[in-house]
Amino acid sequence: MQRGTGDWQRARELFGGARRITALTGAGVSTSAGIPDFRGPNGVWTKNPAAQRLTDIDSYVADPQVREQAWRNRAEHPAWHAEPSAAHRAFVDLDRSGRLRALLTQNIDELHQRAGLDRDKVLELHGTIFQVVCLDCGALGPMAATLERVAAGEPDPPCRSCGGILKSATVSFGQSLDPDVIRAAQRAALDCDLFLAAGTSLTVHPAAGLVELAVKAGAELIICNAEPTPYDELAAAVLRDPLDEVLPGLVDAPLVEPTRPLHTWGDPSTWA
Repeated sequence: MQRGTGDWQRARELFGGARRITALTGAGVSTSAGIPDFRGPNGVWTKNPAAQRLTDIDSYVADPQVREQAWRNRAEHPAWHAEPSAAHRAFVDLDRSGRLRALLTQNIDELHQRAGLDRDKVLELHGTIFQVVCLDCGALGPMAATLERVAAGEPDPPCRSCGGILKSATVSFGQSLDPDVIRAAQRAALDCDLFLAAGTSLTVHPAAGLVELAVKAGAELIICNAEPTPYDELAAAVLRDPLDEVLPGLVDAPLVEPTRPLHTWGDPSTWA
């Protein structure tokens, strides 16, 4: 297994030979766009550990003060003004080359779509901040309209359909991922010859488990992350440099003939 300077050459070779690439992106992809990550040196939770309560569903439902603080934070979220970075645009270029199988993202900022990536290729594992959902009746609506209610003096706006609790249409700790989304993500992990994990600590499951699923199915693994992850030893290459430099460089790797056949293990919903 290569590490250090040799990893860059190995990663470029793998990228050039891949014909069906599934990518998993995390908060690190968006930090250069002005959206802080959670666990990094300047992360939201690193600087303020108490902020984790805002992403815990039990605390959110039980405590109106947590909800009020969460709405204030949403109104000030940097996603409203952020612009896609070179890392986001690199995935657009990869898709235009015809080699992107799917992009699985833990991010809620929609910067991949705003960069121009085909929305049908993006699976938002943890939802989106651009919508709200009622925890009681399931009604969906635009976040912008709800934030207008907050600005008008409703610190914890209830659902207008049933009076229930509203929150962003994101997955909080204690909530399950959408089963249809996670099944589609599993299929994409199984149906690739290269799995790329970029800007993610690979500590949050079930998203992190997609890495091992892809490797067991025969895919090569490249990890691009500033800090070590639990899956580094499974990777054919690990890159620590800034993603705005690394990802465009990988996508621009010259194409070579594939050295291994493509594989597919089928639909995980049919497994015994």
